[in-house]
Amino acid sequence: MEKALLTGVASLVIAVTATLANAAEQEGGAITVTYKDDVSTLDPAIGYDWQNWSMIKSLFDGLMDYKPGTTNLVPDLAETYSISEDGLTYTFKLRSGVKFHNGRTLAASDVKYSLDRVVNPETQSPGAGFFTSIEGFEEASAGKADGLSGVSTPSNDTVVIQLSRPDATFLHVMAINFAHIVPKEAIEQYGQDFGKHPVGTGAFKMSEWTIGQRVVFERNPEYYHADLPKLDRITFEVGQEPIVALLRLERGEIDIAGDGIPPAKFLEVTKSPKFEGMVERGSQLHTGYISLNTQMAPFDNVKVRRAINIAINKQRVLRIINGRAVAANQPLPPLMPGYNHNYKGAGYNVEGAKALLTEAGFSDGFTTELYVANVDPQPRIAQAIQQDLAKVGIQAEIKSLAQANVIAAGGEEDQAPMIWSGGMAWIADFPDPSNFYGPILGCGGAVAGGWNWSWYCNEELDARAQKADAMVGADQAEARVNEWREIFMKVQEDAPWVPIFNEQRFTIRSEKLAGPEGIFVDPVHIPVHYDHVYLNEAN
Repeated sequence: MEKALLTGVASLVIAVTATLANAAEQEGGAITVTYKDDVSTLDPAIGYDWQNWSMIKSLFDGLMDYKPGTTNLVPDLAETYSISEDGLTYTFKLRSGVKFHNGRTLAASDVKYSLDRVVNPETQSPGAGFFTSIEGFEEASAGKADGLSGVSTPSNDTVVIQLSRPDATFLHVMAINFAHIVPKEAIEQYGQDFGKHPVGTGAFKMSEWTIGQRVVFERNPEYYHADLPKLDRITFEVGQEPIVALLRLERGEIDIAGDGIPPAKFLEVTKSPKFEGMVERGSQLHTGYISLNTQMAPFDNVKVRRAINIAINKQRVLRIINGRAVAANQPLPPLMPGYNHNYKGAGYNVEGAKALLTEAGFSDGFTTELYVANVDPQPRIAQAIQQDLAKVGIQAEIKSLAQANVIAAGGEEDQAPMIWSGGMAWIADFPDPSNFYGPILGCGGAVAGGWNWSWYCNEELDARAQKADAMVGADQAEARVNEWREIFMKVQEDAPWVPIFNEQRFTIRSEKLAGPEGIFVDPVHIPVHYDHVYLNEAN
């Protein structure tokens, strides 16, 4: 989940401006955010892209959350929690008096319903694979059981979750959007259209959605955090080209250019005095990659996949984005624990790629399709990839589509042979190497609607991944990271991806916006904590 406005998970935040920390806070007010594409959904069980992630976070809450601007977990809808000595039982005590936007009070049964729903195969949630450690997941996700047997509600304000194995990442999972709580009656009322009629407990509630024009959030006056949100209203305008959004930002007509700095304007914006105080920079746990669908010929041949890995000139791609990234040689980004700093990769080798294709039986190459989001610079990057592939005899037709359509194609087993992930590339949902495996490279993510676009499933590695995540003791931390490093080296050997680059994030927003440090370039995958954003009285 990558995009040019704001950042994602586990970033190291480098604030370019000092004004945020010193800004005087103005209560109330409204801001406007622009995007090129319409919003696909606001259902927390379904939404999984850079655009809707922070919007969903503004409408819904989970048992856990992160302190804004940090990677520190804190209870949210849960007032307190406890963990058994064996690490298998989590008991959450809910806050009292929390209300959904429809006025009903939150109960423990809502938590169970929401978790059951996200793993139900009828929901087709791309996040189902996050919950594999909960007792009863296999049966529930296969449609053989009515919900998760490991989730129980002994009282109206208590939720007990029993795991089938220790899971070092479980509290992180309880903080992501897929674990956010929804009311059963609203799901039953709207069915598959719930994503267009969201009802949560969040700081904002939706007041308008005009398809193709705008989505409007209004302040939730009954939000259980008494001092939040700071703003009265957020308007998300869609259908706006990034270059137009930048001009409107300059004129003070909008407050956040949601698609970020247009690549063609990047050097001008980052070097111009007139944008001083409006740009922030952060490094992040991100990898941009080409997915190779291992279930579609000829990508079911590992030699073909390895050939493509050395056929792409990554330095040329970096020049297209004005050097806003470093070349990647493995799925994990350099800042993630488990990254192999000693691994150099095979590099760019046209003749080597041709030789591998010949060994695979494709000495004359083949034709295929390359899917890409239609927001600049993604089509230009796809064209560079297309030209590199042509040099080794592979003729790739570019399918340039709206982001939501590319995501949908990737979620179908026989739809997209290759996808350039730019605009959607992976930013970790939480700062742990397991998150770069389960949803995007593990068997659990190779499902309809999932984000394992390569449809790669190595059951041996899945078993090793589970063992790694069972290493919950502090004395096992180093061994766990080493195991994950070996897992990802095996993934790289199997070559379901072509890792291209690890991107940095540049955010541009109005000078009148302020908030705690890290709000606009957040280290935990949520691009903006809108509930903590406020207007600076100095502006």
